[in-house]
Amino acid sequence: MKISEEEVRHVAHLSKLSFSHEETTAFATTLTKIVDMVELLNEVDTTGVPITTTMAEAKSVMREDIASEGFCRTELFKNVPEHADNYIKVPAIFDDGGSI
Repeated sequence: MKISEEEVRHVAHLSKLSFSHEETTAFATTLTKIVDMVELLNEVDTTGVPITTTMAEAKSVMREDIASEGFCRTELFKNVPEHADNYIKVPAIFDDGGSI
């Protein structure tokens, strides 16, 4: 499956990323190769092979859920550059600075 440069530009725009023409071309080529390699897996006969959800014999260890005292807001605000109305102020991530 060929990934076009237009598709790369579209996803970059959605991700608010900017790439040069050379980078866009390189990404399109690399992504096409990756998708082609993944599509090769469709040719493998997996008849009789059990479904594998993980390769690790991981065991989830959960801690006991105990309520604890929160952080002192006054102390917390000593470590932030700017705050207002009991909130930490951070730079806007939207072009117009608006909310969602």
